[in-house]
Amino acid sequence: MLQDKIMNARMAARAAALIFGAGLALPGLTMVASAAEQEHPPAQSWSFSGPFGRFNTAQLQRGFKIYREVCSNCHSLDRVAFRNLAEHGGLGFSEEQAKTIAAEYKIKDGPNDSGDMFERPGRLSDRFPSPFPNEEAARAANGGAHPPDMSTLAKARTYERGFPQFVFDIFTQYQEQGQDYIHALLGGYEEPPADVKAPKAGLHYNRYFPGHWIGMAKPISDGQVDYPDGTPTTVDQYGKDVAAFLTWAAEPHMMARKHLGAVVIFFLVVFAGLLYAVKKRVWHRWDTEHA
Repeated sequence: MLQDKIMNARMAARAAALIFGAGLALPGLTMVASAAEQEHPPAQSWSFSGPFGRFNTAQLQRGFKIYREVCSNCHSLDRVAFRNLAEHGGLGFSEEQAKTIAAEYKIKDGPNDSGDMFERPGRLSDRFPSPFPNEEAARAANGGAHPPDMSTLAKARTYERGFPQFVFDIFTQYQEQGQDYIHALLGGYEEPPADVKAPKAGLHYNRYFPGHWIGMAKPISDGQVDYPDGTPTTVDQYGKDVAAFLTWAAEPHMMARKHLGAVVIFFLVVFAGLLYAVKKRVWHRWDTEHA
């Protein structure tokens, strides 16, 4: 009788372990399947990649032009101040140019002496204003969707590169998945397969968006934004330029950080050489005295 009870207890424990293990495994399998179905954006070549990469000033200015003429109609940039436009290592604008750009925007301020809010021209200390007064207004104007702020979009958006690519990324320090995604998303709008239907009205098919159905309609087309410098006005080029600009917006002081890193590495190399020289001199003297 006792042996039967022990055997029953063991069988119950094994069954519980199998059920628990299946409960853990099934979500994992679902995630793997979803990742396999999602098409990865193709990797692009970026001038700012790697520890010695640099922003292309002309490209940043083109991307800024796209943001102002297209993206700013729906997306905010509330963590970027107008003074950042004139900082070294960025868009290359002078302080006067930055002031002129700031003055083109209306900033809500107040209250004044009468207790009323008012609008005034922007200043260098102001941040880019949102196109909507609040989130509810943004959702109402975009079919219930809230356009995300673009200040850190290039850093916030990413995707899994998969094995073995992520291993190589560790050594090459490739960190531009967000930029690849933004570039691919702008050029990924297409007609859905014949057997695929939108889950609800107002959605658009995009081959690189997670789940493929996105609330944002195709925002830009070939020839929509004019480039005075003669750069091709294609969606592919627009995607690269605005992705570069959003990288700068997410990290305006990237060039200063990389410069400081290079200085620190140089210092550490020199310091290590001095330590080695001192060590050899000290131990050479000790060997000579105790020979």
